Amino acid sequence: MSAMSKKTEQVLRRTFKYLNKFMMTMWRLGLGSWLNAWPEKWGQIMVLAHTGRRTGIKRYTPLNFAIVEGELYCTAGFGRIADWYRNMMAVPKVEVWLPGSKWKGGDQWWAGIAEDISGSEDRIFLMRQVLIGSGFAAYAAGINPIKMSDEELDAVSREYRLLHIQRAQALTGLGGPGDLAWVWPVAAMLLLPLALFRRRR
Repeated sequence: MSAMSKKTEQVLRRTFKYLNKFMMTMWRLGLGSWLNAWPEKWGQIMVLAHTGRRTGIKRYTPLNFAIVEGELYCTAGFGRIADWYRNMMAVPKVEVWLPGSKWKGGDQWWAGIAEDISGSEDRIFLMRQVLIGSGFAAYAAGINPIKMSDEELDAVSREYRLLHIQRAQALTGLGGPGDLAWVWPVAAMLLLPLALFRRRR
C-alpha cells in the first residue's frame, strides 16, 4: 500500500522541484533559520550537499529532518528513485547545512557519512520522528505521523528510505550556508542613496 497515487507523486515531485530552488536561494542568502521559524507547520529544513554519481559535481537538496538523541535522520520519500538518494548511496560522504541562530553561532555546516538504515529495528519510531519534522510535506503525501498507528505508518512508508547521517567534522570557509549574504549590505548601499534622493524631492 502506498500513501499516494502515481499522479499525486508526480505533482509533488514537480512542486518540490520549484520549492527546492526557492529554499536553496533562501539558505544561500543567509535565511536558513528564517525558513525554520515555523517547524510545526512548514517542517524542519536542512540542506544536503551530495556528489553526482555520474558527473562528480556537488549537488544541493533541501530536505526535512529530525534529530533524535543528538543523531541526524532524514528520509527519501520517493524511495530509491530519488536522485539525491542514489548519489548518496554511490558516494556516502556528504555535507549538511543545519539551521542555527545568529545568537548561537549561526547555521551549522559539517561533513558527514550517510547510511541507509531502513532495516533498523527502530525504523518505525525514527521514521515517525522524521515525518513529524516534515510538517506539511507528510500531510501532502497523505500521512498523519502523529495519529497513525505503527502498522499504518509501516504500510504507507514501506518504500521510503530512512537515512542516518553521522557527523564527521565541522566545516568553515566559502561555499557553505549564507555564501550569498554579502548581497544584503551591497543592496543597502545601492538603495540608500536612492531612498534619500527621493525623500529630498
